[in-house]
Amino acid sequence: MSRYIEPTRMDHLFNRMVAGLTRLGISLMGSRILYVRGRSSGEWRTTPVNLLTLNGARYLVAPRGVTQWVRNLRVAGNGELHVGRRVETFAATELSDDEKPAVLRAYLKRWGWEVGRFFEGVGANASEEQVQAVAPGFPVFRIN
Repeated sequence: MSRYIEPTRMDHLFNRMVAGLTRLGISLMGSRILYVRGRSSGEWRTTPVNLLTLNGARYLVAPRGVTQWVRNLRVAGNGELHVGRRVETFAATELSDDEKPAVLRAYLKRWGWEVGRFFEGVGANASEEQVQAVAPGFPVFRIN
């Protein structure tokens, strides 16, 4: 079964605030607006995301699990990242569970204050075994 955590009312408010600022060109700690085509409708769908750069590569992590944007990106294979008027098109490659721990650890170091509650008690300083154990519940995409 796929892991998914429904956003709370406060999450919706926070996401709207971040999205609004990002649309104005103010990126909060790497925030972007992800545009991806809907897998059924073909219409553009948007959501704020945190873009992580690690060792020269860039990643999108889904802290809530298999969300709609994850399902859409898996089908589309590409999308756009927006900050203000800047638009970057990209192709995405989903990482295997074995490839995720270093990315998840870096993600938690950067945004643990925001997303830590979704990680089942696993933090940036958790053991390799603990991070590997939760990795299957967190889709991660390399942005090419």
